[in-house]
Amino acid sequence: FVKDASDPNPLIRALAVRTMGCIRVDRITEYLCEPLGRALRDDDPYVRKTAAVCVAKLYDIAPELVKERGFLEVLHDLISDSNPSVVANGVAALSEIAETSGKDVMKISASVLQKLLAALNECTEWGQVFILDSLAKYTPADGREAEGIIERVTPRLQHANSAVVMSAVKVILSYMEMMGNQNSDAVRNLTRKLAPPLVTLLNNEPEIQYVALRNINLIVQKRPNILENEIKVFFCKYNDPIYVKMEKLEIIIKLVSEKNIDQVLLELKEYATEVDVDFVRKSVSAIGRCAVKLERAAERCIGVLLELIQTKVNYVVQESVIVIKDIFRRYPNRYESIIATLCDNLDTLDEPLAKASMIWIIGEYAERIDNADELLDTFLETFEEEDPAVQLQLLTATVKCFLKNPEDTQDMVQRVLDMATEESDNPDLRDRGFIYWRLLSTDPEAAKMVVLGDKPVIEDDTFRLEPSLLNTLIGQIATLSSVYHKPPEAFVVRGTHGDGNLYGGDDDDDDEDDEGEEVNYEDENDVGEDTAVDLLDMGGVAAAVPDAAAPAASGGDMFASAAGGETKSRMVQVCTPEKSGGIDIHCGFRQINGSIRMDFEFTNVSSPTDLSSLAIQLNKNAFGLSPASQQILCNPPISQGSKGTSTVELVVTPNMLAPTADGQTASPQIQVAVKNMTTGTVFYFAANFDFEALFAADGALERSTFINSWKSIDDQKEMYSTVQDLPPGSSDIDQVSAKFKTYNVFFIARRPVPNAEGQEVVYFSMKTETGMIFLTELTFKQGVNACKICLKTEATSYGPLAKTALENLLRAP
Repeated sequence: FVKDASDPNPLIRALAVRTMGCIRVDRITEYLCEPLGRALRDDDPYVRKTAAVCVAKLYDIAPELVKERGFLEVLHDLISDSNPSVVANGVAALSEIAETSGKDVMKISASVLQKLLAALNECTEWGQVFILDSLAKYTPADGREAEGIIERVTPRLQHANSAVVMSAVKVILSYMEMMGNQNSDAVRNLTRKLAPPLVTLLNNEPEIQYVALRNINLIVQKRPNILENEIKVFFCKYNDPIYVKMEKLEIIIKLVSEKNIDQVLLELKEYATEVDVDFVRKSVSAIGRCAVKLERAAERCIGVLLELIQTKVNYVVQESVIVIKDIFRRYPNRYESIIATLCDNLDTLDEPLAKASMIWIIGEYAERIDNADELLDTFLETFEEEDPAVQLQLLTATVKCFLKNPEDTQDMVQRVLDMATEESDNPDLRDRGFIYWRLLSTDPEAAKMVVLGDKPVIEDDTFRLEPSLLNTLIGQIATLSSVYHKPPEAFVVRGTHGDGNLYGGDDDDDDEDDEGEEVNYEDENDVGEDTAVDLLDMGGVAAAVPDAAAPAASGGDMFASAAGGETKSRMVQVCTPEKSGGIDIHCGFRQINGSIRMDFEFTNVSSPTDLSSLAIQLNKNAFGLSPASQQILCNPPISQGSKGTSTVELVVTPNMLAPTADGQTASPQIQVAVKNMTTGTVFYFAANFDFEALFAADGALERSTFINSWKSIDDQKEMYSTVQDLPPGSSDIDQVSAKFKTYNVFFIARRPVPNAEGQEVVYFSMKTETGMIFLTELTFKQGVNACKICLKTEATSYGPLAKTALENLLRAP
């Protein structure tokens, strides 16, 4: 390669330098520097532009070497090159180095700025994109300079390449902030010029349309007046893909105003008769959002919703009920005359959200509905089978009804409170039930103030992005950030090897960089470092030989409890054959010798193809768990009518941790995607993680440490529950301690309760693999098949999960 770098043929010289730059090995850099230095000053522009990109690749491997050899200064000189392609590649290389190092190595001065603007008219379209992106990061000295740059950039709005257009829009929007009110005429002129190129983007292929629409969504939030007269462009065509239609609806809602509301309502009403259920629901929801946004048009929107309800189409009626509830919350005591129409359609409601919305309406306006108690009673018949959201709403609505009409509803409220507090396992429902019970029994007037008090009206959330986030995303137009509507740091992590190399492969193309490349799922060793889990695509996993963490499936019962006190998974059905191509799947979680395992039991119910190879991915979760290996091999293959088992080792990976909001309980749910590598079928399911599988083997505390820790945790962080009907042996403290030890729940001490004959308390400690510590006190009474649990922890979001784990262990045989 070094010899070829001096070849008389410029193409050979360029290829030699490019190839050496792509070999990401430290020792190669020793041989690369001299040829690279010569190539950067080569007479041929093709060699110079290739060398410019090579500097960026060398910086990833050996940044100090690039600085010592003065390659950064040479790149700055290339910006003044006579060839526009060299200028563009010099800008691209400096931009990548700036991203990698986090430093401003570009340093655009007044003279550099003029050279960039001059090269803009002559270089290739992708070169223009690099230059425009660099200009977008430049801060003009004043409004006059900003206006001058915009004038030079504006012709790019007519370019045939969508990327050039979007980059030009990004520059103009960024600089318009600098022009201020003193140039209001200039701002208005620019606003008029921006609309046609954005509209033209919607004449491209659906995929480009979607990217353009996601960017336009941000632009109309920042400057809605740019497209305020172009709302018709966003009306959906019959042959638009669903993802384009959904995005167009979002933009229609943002652009709707009192001038065009009638036109929009006609369009949305038409959409509500389409065949695609998701699109119809979104359209009905859009009508409700228009009502919430435009007060003067609310009555017309409700009229359209009532017409749609008369169609008696199940999902249309249900979505209408949901949005009407929001309209009631936005405009209280104004449109309640339509409640009778809603009540006539109670029989069609079978979805939790629709039921909860209707129940809220009945409870909120019980005094205006003659048979409100009877309507609620129809829902109470299936109270125990209802979704938690419906149960919570039923509880509140029944209490409201009782406070407004106590004589006729006393028995009903008593029945609901009994079911909520004594028969429910849902802690939220129980807590709310106890609060209402205490309020009603001690101070009914206080209960009225709390339950029937005035509620703040809901606000229009059309422009819901925070201003600071919106400004960040406007600066990221024409990048993935503008499509995801997230800042880059939310989905791209630049991981590094010990030698400074970025994960991911190199690209041979001169005009492309490696910036922000995510980890390749085909490399098993990189799985734990990745944060972007794609549950829709499976990342193209290829079947490979599994490691020791994924033993082959067999027909034996690998989950049975072993003689040595091995833990046992609680197997639960997570996927039915109808959803997974004829394969019934049960799974559970356990820990073996410090290794967290996800156990599977596969039954080939109706698949004619033998089940032999699977690939698995987990979404981000509250525990940071990800598979150590993505491959699951079934050996022997599972034929139709037979069963097999397998185990996947899980590892704790910080990048896979889904943050839990303060005051919220961490979700036990783990979302899983599995791909049958033989048939190509991808299916999804969610499994509740057994928290005891996370308990570490080093969770035992010294007695003095336990006491100090217990005292240091605020009493408000205590959690209580009582476990009834324990199986034989689970009320014997010695047997419980032995069973708990198997699951890394460690005995600390036991003592009798003073002045309570036959009662004894036992203390245990647990520590998770992630370092969270839980302290618990169990109270047993001789002859009583029950146990009272008191748990303390600083990790309050995970406390309910630890308490549930103890309850499950106590109930386990």
